[in-house]
Amino acid sequence: MRKLAGGALTSLAAVAMLAAAPARAEAPAAYKEAAVKGVEARTKLVQEIVDSIFSFEEPGFQEFKTQEYLTSMLEENGFTIETGTAGIPSAFTATWSNGEGPKIALGADVDGLPGLSQKPGTGKIEPLVQGGPGHGEGHNAGMAVIVAAALAVKDVMEANDIKGTLMIWPGIAEELLATKAFMVRDGVFDGYDACIFTHVATDLTTNWGPNNSNGLVSVEYSFHGKTSHAAGAPWDGRSALDAVEWMDTAWNFRREHLPISHRSHYVITNGGGQPNIVPGEASVWYYFRDHDFAGIRYLYDTANTIAKAAASATGTTMTQRTLAYAAPQWPNKPLAEAAYKNIQAVGMPKWSEADKTFAREIQEANGFDPKPLATEVGELGVPKGLPPMGGPSNDLGDVMWTLPTITVRYPSNVPNMTIHNVLAAMAMATPIAHKGAVAGAKVIAMTTLDLLTTPEILAEAKKYQQEVQFADQTYDPILTADDKPAIHMNEETVSRLRPEMEKFYYDPSKYDSYLDQLGVKYPDAGS
Repeated sequence: MRKLAGGALTSLAAVAMLAAAPARAEAPAAYKEAAVKGVEARTKLVQEIVDSIFSFEEPGFQEFKTQEYLTSMLEENGFTIETGTAGIPSAFTATWSNGEGPKIALGADVDGLPGLSQKPGTGKIEPLVQGGPGHGEGHNAGMAVIVAAALAVKDVMEANDIKGTLMIWPGIAEELLATKAFMVRDGVFDGYDACIFTHVATDLTTNWGPNNSNGLVSVEYSFHGKTSHAAGAPWDGRSALDAVEWMDTAWNFRREHLPISHRSHYVITNGGGQPNIVPGEASVWYYFRDHDFAGIRYLYDTANTIAKAAASATGTTMTQRTLAYAAPQWPNKPLAEAAYKNIQAVGMPKWSEADKTFAREIQEANGFDPKPLATEVGELGVPKGLPPMGGPSNDLGDVMWTLPTITVRYPSNVPNMTIHNVLAAMAMATPIAHKGAVAGAKVIAMTTLDLLTTPEILAEAKKYQQEVQFADQTYDPILTADDKPAIHMNEETVSRLRPEMEKFYYDPSKYDSYLDQLGVKYPDAGS
């Protein structure tokens, strides 16, 4: 299929062309045209959501200002709000129904990352709050995509008496892979027919089938010894830190004999108090990743054995806590194919000369060879048939093993910007982020209407999940009924920094954009 270049077709003309092409049944073109118009009418709202959530800069489990902002907006638009989802205080669901019909979940991650505060619209590394959190991946834009799409779809449903239910939900603490498995365990998605998720990228595309992402289990091992004077009577002590070091050493020796597809990494979260006291308490936090359920459980069981051995070797005891779990991802083929048709119809945003200049300048300012903003939609991602070689994780995988689910990636960032780094925040409150989110919202709105009006797509999606996805693996989360979300994480940091962070919250009643509020001239990239 040919790709559509930005500006080659207007969205509405593309919708009409798409409707004329022979394909599986889908939503009427008039419905999609109305939804596209509804998103375009909310272009200003998209900008305000993108900029506002960027300015809140909240890391995982501390997204309370983001929650307040979004739930107030959605409640005003007729959605029913429930907070504290699955025992997670900063989580929520927002539900609206127009009667009995398909039930569609719409989600996006919202959390930032610790230590990555960054002034947007400049290529110079410049934190807004020294040591503060920030959106060094771009999660601030996803809810703008979802909210604009959902409100546009709601209008079309009301105007045409389309039956069905929409549930908007944020991915909380995704950077910790720490919540979606708990949401699945607690039945948040029970009764829903499909989920459309969205994530920031530099292109506009989607994919289906198993891919090179990993599943993961996050575990903290705590060792308990006995304190004593480290010089006067070290023989009376039992060092918990020794146990941590024994475990880490043993694990690193074991790596040579682990599958090549695995990834594992750790940090010592408690190494004791001061050198002249034998540490009575010490902890180490591990991520164990692999491409399938069996591989994850093998790593987990191996680490548990090593931890017990380390405790035995040092005369200490050990307890462990599962902090998070993320299943391997498997996006749904029929849903992805439906979404990709809409991606082709929408096409890429039309980038201005200022956008192109800004992208080039922030890349050059940070030592990258410039790569231009994409002007063509990406290919539909399909399984490559290559052996798994490891990669990042997203806890959306747990939702994918619960109901048919896809991720639509939207073009709100600049190529070459290293993620989990302040570089990835530089463009995330600029016109590039705003335009990419509008394009993503159009795709989500059109695809949601396809699912609401076309039972065949949902039936095919469920059949694919049952006969293909479930034939290969069985969902096997390591979480137990007793495990609880690690809601304490990032609490101390945000409590300490929140007064300074509040000084930089975006005020859309006074400023047209966050760059205006900060006095940043666009496209001056600070280079």
